Amino acid sequence: MSIQDLILVAVLLAAGAVLKLTVGSLLASFGMKPNFVIAAYCLAIILIRPTLAQSAVIGLIAGLVCQIPMLNATPLLNIPSELLGAVACGLLIRVPMKIGGKFDANPLVNTFISTCVSGFTFAALSVYINVVSVGGSFAVAMAAYVAIVLGTATFNAIFVQILATPLAKVLKR
Repeated sequence: MSIQDLILVAVLLAAGAVLKLTVGSLLASFGMKPNFVIAAYCLAIILIRPTLAQSAVIGLIAGLVCQIPMLNATPLLNIPSELLGAVACGLLIRVPMKIGGKFDANPLVNTFISTCVSGFTFAALSVYINVVSVGGSFAVAMAAYVAIVLGTATFNAIFVQILATPLAKVLKR
């Protein structure tokens, strides 16, 4: 990755953290729970098209950024979830998804799937630690997360799709 790519990743992750802390908190009070950090690393990976190993490092850094106390109520769970989400994103950027030869659906589909990978990883780990370890039902607890993860994935997918094309043009990618 070039210095310009590293700066872009840093700026997007910082913006994602700030948006998650501010706008995300505001929207969460209305029942919506967007995760701008996931959207930020998906956007970065889609724009710079790193190797799979570089995508994993971006996910690891995103997981570490999420360890900031105000961004995360459950310590350490974001590290594996963002790592796996970024790896999924890194794999999916290689899949062509042009519709009608013009519209590139990769940002939309890629971000939706990557957010689901991250969200369901986070949910499974959280449920195992907080529910299963005290004798609760894994399936019942996971069911509570389905709407949250799918809603977040939908929001992130639309957000990244809207930003990907204009940013790619501005960055000449």
